[in-house]
Order: sequence, then C-alpha cells, then structure tokens
Amino acid sequence: MIKIGDFSKLSRISIRMLRHYDEIGLLVPASIDAFTGYRYYSEAQLPLAERIHVLKNMGFGLAVIQEILEKFDDAQEMEKFLQVKRRELEEEENATKQRIILLDNAINWLRKDGNFMDYTVSLKILPERYVASIRQVIPSYGSEGMLWGILGQEGGPQNIQPDNPCYSLAIFHDEGYKEKDVDVEIQFSVVGKYKDTEHVKFKTVAPIQIASATYKGSYEQITRVNEAVAHWVMGNGYDFDGASFCIYHVSPHDAATEDDLVTEVCYPVKKK
Repeated sequence: MIKIGDFSKLSRISIRMLRHYDEIGLLVPASIDAFTGYRYYSEAQLPLAERIHVLKNMGFGLAVIQEILEKFDDAQEMEKFLQVKRRELEEEENATKQRIILLDNAINWLRKDGNFMDYTVSLKILPERYVASIRQVIPSYGSEGMLWGILGQEGGPQNIQPDNPCYSLAIFHDEGYKEKDVDVEIQFSVVGKYKDTEHVKFKTVAPIQIASATYKGSYEQITRVNEAVAHWVMGNGYDFDGASFCIYHVSPHDAATEDDLVTEVCYPVKKK
C-alpha cells in the first residue's frame, strides 16, 4: 500500500485535494487505518488519479468528472462530454476576446486625453424623410447586417437613389434591451418613388425631435454614449419619447477599420 504523501507525489495531486476527493467519493483510498485514520492507496489507483488530473486540466468540474468516470470506457459518451466542454471553452474564449477589446479601447481612450472620452449631446429635429424600410425580428443586434443585405437584394432592381442628405439608420423597437430575438427596423432615405417588395416598404417618416451624440470608433462605446445622453435628457428637463435609433454616418460597409466608424446615437425626446 502507498501512503497518502507518496501517492500525492506519484499522482501530482496535493494531499489536500486527495482528502477532498475522498470526502466526495471521487477517489477513495484503498484502505484507511482504523486506529490512526491514515489513508493508504494502491498502485492500481494511479490511472484513475491521472484521469481525474487530465479531466480537471480540461476544465471539467469535479461533479461532472464523477459522471464522466462512470462512462469513461464508452467512446461515444466520452465524445459528447468533450464536445460540450469544447463549445463552452469556445464561448469563454470569445467572451475573453471581447473583454480584451474593451480593455484595449479603454487604454486607448486614456492615452488620448488622460480620461475616458466625453460626448457632446445636442437637441435637434430630424427632418421628414421618404425612406426604404425593413422591419424584422432578428437573432441579435449583431445580426443587423442581414437586413441591409435584404435591402440591397430587393431594392437593387429598382435602382433606388439615395436622398441628399441620406440617412442610414437602425431603430430598436423593443421596450428594453434584449439578449436575442430583437425587433429592429432599418431605414434608408431615398429620392423618387418606388414599389414595395416582399420585405422592403417605402414610406414617409414625420420629423422627430431627438437628443443625440455622435462618436467615432468602435460600437463598444455605445453604453458610455447612452450615459451621456441620459445625463443631458434628465438635466435639461426632457423625457424619453419613443424608440431609440442609430444613424450610421460612416457604416461598417464604408469603414476600413473600427476606428473609422462614425455613429450618432439618437433618442426621441419631449419637454416635460
């Protein structure tokens, strides 16, 4: 029999963790001295210890490891466990990349002027417009490009002409922020008259009073821009009055990099 200290060295698992594995029934000693309480392991338990060690390094929790070990000899079941963990790790990787982008943006802003960028909010009237419009429930805010793709496909045969100035914007019709299945409408101001298609509707949009802030760069700034608009609205005696929208002065289609994007965040408002 192997003492717990020696088994710890052989298995590369700390004594503390071996005791914990014993408590939860994951790796139980081959025998325990009834008088001293010392734990003893057998050489035959080293492969089991190695399996636990490998699975833990893959990111599996102890509860799941216990379940996996029961099906360790079933290749199909094992692949299911591994595929699920792989997808989880990919999601974590994407989330980590997004956090790194946020950190890089914050660092860049700090280097520009020693503080986070300020945003100027203005009150204006968006004039009456004749627009090509598509409104759909799409999987997420990041899926907005599919609507612009439809506009290009269905509007192209009619040779739609942009107005001057031309407003390209997206309106977010949901009452609040949503993680998925978002109600989004895109509008593209045009000159001339055109026939509705399957998804594209042409209509006249009335003038609207908005509080807005324009910024350059990544869309990751939007939360801070929203904060600036909210401070302005509350501080100047206005109330929010309708669905918010973004005007794309320089869209992803036109920008070489994220730094070239120019977006105007707009909130319809009314005087209290």
